[in-house]
Amino acid sequence: MLKKLSVFLPYSPGMQIHSLIEELNSSELVENIFLLSKSPVDKKYVNCESVIINSLNESKTVELIGKLSKTDYIVLITGDTQIIPGKYSLERFLSVAEDGGAGILYSDYFDLKNSVRIPHPLIDYQLGSLRDDFDFGPLLFIRTEALNNAVKKNAFKYSFAGLYNLRLIISQNYSITRIPEFLYSASLVDNTSTDEEQFKYVDPKNRAVQIEMEKAATEYLKQIDSYLAPVFDPINLEAGNFNHEASVIIPVKNRVKTIRDAVFSALNQKTEFKYNVIVVDNHSNDGTTELLKSIADKESKLIHIVPDRYDLGIGGCWNLAVHHNECGKFAIQLDSDDLYSDEGVLKRIINLFKKERCAMVIGSYKLTDFNLKEVPPGIIDHREWTPENGRNNGLRVNGFGAPRAFYVPLLRKIKIPNVSYGEDYAVGLAISRHHQIGRIYEPVYLCRRWEGNTDASLPIDKINANNLYKDRIRTIEILARQKLNIGNEK
Repeated sequence: MLKKLSVFLPYSPGMQIHSLIEELNSSELVENIFLLSKSPVDKKYVNCESVIINSLNESKTVELIGKLSKTDYIVLITGDTQIIPGKYSLERFLSVAEDGGAGILYSDYFDLKNSVRIPHPLIDYQLGSLRDDFDFGPLLFIRTEALNNAVKKNAFKYSFAGLYNLRLIISQNYSITRIPEFLYSASLVDNTSTDEEQFKYVDPKNRAVQIEMEKAATEYLKQIDSYLAPVFDPINLEAGNFNHEASVIIPVKNRVKTIRDAVFSALNQKTEFKYNVIVVDNHSNDGTTELLKSIADKESKLIHIVPDRYDLGIGGCWNLAVHHNECGKFAIQLDSDDLYSDEGVLKRIINLFKKERCAMVIGSYKLTDFNLKEVPPGIIDHREWTPENGRNNGLRVNGFGAPRAFYVPLLRKIKIPNVSYGEDYAVGLAISRHHQIGRIYEPVYLCRRWEGNTDASLPIDKINANNLYKDRIRTIEILARQKLNIGNEK
């Protein structure tokens, strides 16, 4: 006996769904087609039932989908997207679901642009895939039993985090499985810029959404024994002997166009304490090395290091700097593209270390173009980080902000992963496992976006590699926190 499917398709006026509905109606696997809409749908669509909803992301909608589905599996389209199923794709989803027992399945797909199919590979889901923007593609294949079991366990009703909460609950009892095959094509109109997409979770307009997402993530962490209460290990800021109170750390490779501005932004800081600037020049060959040498000849506060090794990423360059004999007690980040907003940034950061006796301080920044003109979305202040729950919510978001500053004795002990993406996030999570992180919510840093940025216009394979790494970092951290909680119970 064939396992039947219920298909749930968001609908809005003007959507071109005739061909999809015809194809679904022709499939012997499809028993029901439900059109999810904010208003009644024209009855011109054959064998379709109109279902009135407010939002696909509401808990009410998730519950309604479970009640309406009388079949073993649900096919849920999650956006205003034109879907073209591949030959026997529904059969493939069903076969894998039956063989592996997954609660949710998703697959690679093709982006359809101007009638051209462009491969859109995805990444595997893992324990650390906690971020609410994990890319499943626009088609989910859900075991109805898993959805309804999740609804029964859900004690909270969400307006924005219903789907997110659903997969967090399902993941506790079922696998979430990616099929690494291109099983359909999707055409989606999206005019969101790269920066707007990357930083939408810190947009003040989305604050209500973020509060719900944080609540769902926090409850999930409690359920899997990874939640950490706001109780922190004290920091002894008097440990160690240092010639300088602070060091600005700038890793650089081939930034002759921006490095002078960055260096002098650091050298021009006004402080009552001794500080220096350590630039780790990772074998530049565009004139950066010569420029730095000429500055160091005149500026005694600048330490210019060229590593003996050739296998260092940004994290490795940081390790080299913080283990240098002249590194100060506190190490403050400055990227070679960027600038401090004024001459009092170091003073503000060090004062906060001493006031709150924290292990790490993170500031806020403003996005600008190369000429320092503000660009959308403007100020990135990461107000989703709170003293009470920041280290838990930090497992949901994809970054902590900038500039980042560290208490060096602790950083020397933990060390930074030798990679060039996510190294700051990894060490921030590790520090927050035990210690408080201080925050400055006013912008003290100018982050310049230009064509030379390492995260500008990344191809999909690079985006996937970056996201896979951060998901793995989260997996490691969740396991470490589970272990910590077990130890505390003994």
